[in-house]
Formats: sequence, structure tokens, C-alpha cells
Amino acid sequence: MPRILSIDYGQKRTGIAVTDEMQIIASGLTTIPTNTLIDFLKDYFSKEKVETVLIGEPKQMNGEPSESAAIIKGFVTHFSNIFPDMKVVRVDERFTSKMAFQTMIDSGLSKKQRQNKGLIDEISATIMLQDYLSSKRF
Repeated sequence: MPRILSIDYGQKRTGIAVTDEMQIIASGLTTIPTNTLIDFLKDYFSKEKVETVLIGEPKQMNGEPSESAAIIKGFVTHFSNIFPDMKVVRVDERFTSKMAFQTMIDSGLSKKQRQNKGLIDEISATIMLQDYLSSKRF
């Protein structure tokens, strides 16, 4: 069964998470500089079968698109042009960064470790992916 990949897109760095081959467990894969994202994905897709890519959709509390929504929409268009056969699903990413930070606290990470913004991005992508998997089961 192909994997599902999740992208927490940011202007500087991007967190990536992926499912296992049975699409049961979401795991953080990596955080990379955003300017290397397309090359990373080309390489990853050449090695692993991926059927769906989730891309976070930033929204404000009232459900309106946030300031960064236009930037991410541009990335989605670019991604779809490069990978036209890949299914893209947009997912609400509200609160994922706060949930990721809380997860780091609950896991007992030190204050210095919690300052690793790349780790927050990777955990955020994992949370988005796990939420998506949970919603598919119902």
C-alpha cells in the first residue's frame, strides 16, 4: 500500500511526516530548508510509493485564510505542476504548532530542545497526518 506524506510548509523550513506502508502510523520524517523541498520530494517519490500528499492550510481562528495562505497556495500550484498525478489534500493546520510544542513538553524535552523550531515543524506535520488518518477511519 502506498504511503501518505504530510507537509507543514514554511517560508524558511518545512516539516515532513509520512505514514507506514499500511497507512496506520504517522511518523516525523524530517525538517528541511524550504528551498530544497521540491528536490527532496522528487528524490523521496523516486524511492517510496506515495499516493497522497497533505499540505497544511493555515487559517485564522474565524476560519478565514491567514496571511501565509497565499504563499502556501502558490506552493500547492507549483507542486501540482511538477507532480500532476499526485493527489493533494489540504488540511486545517490551526493549533498544530501549539500542539507540537505541548507534545515536546509532555515528552520531557529540555527547554533548549524545545527551542528547535525544525522539530516543531516536523511534529506539526505528524499531527496533521495523524488527524487525517484518524478522520479516515470513521
